Amino acid sequence: MTFKVGQKVVFLHEQGGGVVVGHDGQHRYIVEDEIGFSRTYNASDIGLVHAEDYQISDEDFLFSQGESSVTKVNHVIRKGVAQQRDYWEIDLHIEAITESHAGLSNSEIINKQMNAFKLFLNKARRKGMRKIVVIHGVGMGVLKHEVRTYLDRLDDLKYYDADYGEYGKGATCVEMWE
Repeated sequence: MTFKVGQKVVFLHEQGGGVVVGHDGQHRYIVEDEIGFSRTYNASDIGLVHAEDYQISDEDFLFSQGESSVTKVNHVIRKGVAQQRDYWEIDLHIEAITESHAGLSNSEIINKQMNAFKLFLNKARRKGMRKIVVIHGVGMGVLKHEVRTYLDRLDDLKYYDADYGEYGKGATCVEMWE
């Protein structure tokens, strides 16, 4: 399938979607996602969104994490009822924010993860989001510590462990106000 600049697309192997902003003529397309990050995808990894009110159900949500860094699901269908989601999520696992991390040191990986987090937090604030969920994983707790240390320096928010039933121990919920 071929796509045109300006078309809305959904990622087939990960959460989210975006708008085609360019192509290389080799069936690879540059897609700007919901928070403004641009990444390159093979044509076989994206699909055209035919409706403005694209909806996804939990049952259909069987995508692998792939390169996904952000989820912004406007509506979620649960048992036939559309529900509004009023928050954004970001997955900071290195596999979710970069195509390859081969050869990167641990400090370079943390720097990439924190840069993605800061960009995401700033974008969420600009868009007026009042709540975000930061998926940092459990691991040794280094990324969680870095995220929370950064948040401690900010006055206009509070954070706490995200819903254990949905995220386990690997996520932080951040609520912001003006």
